[in-house]
Amino acid sequence: MFTSVRMPTDAVHLPQEFGTAEAVMDIALQVEACGFSAVSVTEHPLPEDEWMRTGGHHALDPFVALSFAAAATTRLQLLTNLCVVPYRDAFVTAKAVASLDALSEGRFIFGAGAGYLEAEFDALHADFARRNETFDEAIVEMKRVWTGESIHVASSGKQHHALPRPIQRPHPPIWIGGNSRRAIRRAVEHGDAWMPFPNAPETVGRRRTPALATPDQMGERAAYMRELCESSGRSTPPGIIFSPLAGGAYGGRGFDASAMIDSIHALAEHGVTGVQFHLAADSRAVYCAYVEGLAKAVLEHLPR
Repeated sequence: MFTSVRMPTDAVHLPQEFGTAEAVMDIALQVEACGFSAVSVTEHPLPEDEWMRTGGHHALDPFVALSFAAAATTRLQLLTNLCVVPYRDAFVTAKAVASLDALSEGRFIFGAGAGYLEAEFDALHADFARRNETFDEAIVEMKRVWTGESIHVASSGKQHHALPRPIQRPHPPIWIGGNSRRAIRRAVEHGDAWMPFPNAPETVGRRRTPALATPDQMGERAAYMRELCESSGRSTPPGIIFSPLAGGAYGGRGFDASAMIDSIHALAEHGVTGVQFHLAADSRAVYCAYVEGLAKAVLEHLPR
């Protein structure tokens, strides 16, 4: 089973512990040494103050952070969870993806989403109302440019091409974020995996995406995905990457390894193929210790 640990690149209030090149590289090395498949990072280029006051967060640029993780490791996969595609020009994102995949020798996974923070869209001169259409169009354009072949670009009226191509062919895996049926359709039409996240009913309005808080709800979404695959002629459904719904967080009060393992097995029965883990600590040393402890407590008990 695929396993990923989210790096604390959002802990910008502790820059010496988590915001240096040494910190990113040390943590990536620890995650790799402990046997996890990947590290993941989030992004928020310019969040609004009000959202920050109510629990939001900053983060290092995802492509820059993952490039340091790549430089420190040899096996570890590198996941954006997630890159908000409508925030930037599709061809600029395609270049970042191809560059990181090339420099990491084919270890990048492109976790991508439509986004939900309207004020951040406005600050970045991005069209919030049209974000879903922009996302779909961007995926198509990025796949075109990753071929390395000359393509017609409507905005210039000329032929263009971009090198280097990604190492992975035809392109790095595309994992689609979001809990909605539209996100599932997008994963079936354009992606290699669907990457939703746990969302309680009380946070639906804040995150602008449906609730997803029980294995049964995951089962319903997975069944919908299979229906879409059957109707579209897709023979192999996308993978599903999720987070444990029980057990708490390692290092936190009340952590229960057995409950976490049982939750992961229950999710696997509904089609989940990979899990993401989140850890919280006030120092790099403690965070790395938590990575090791989580690996010993959980990894060997996961579905093969």
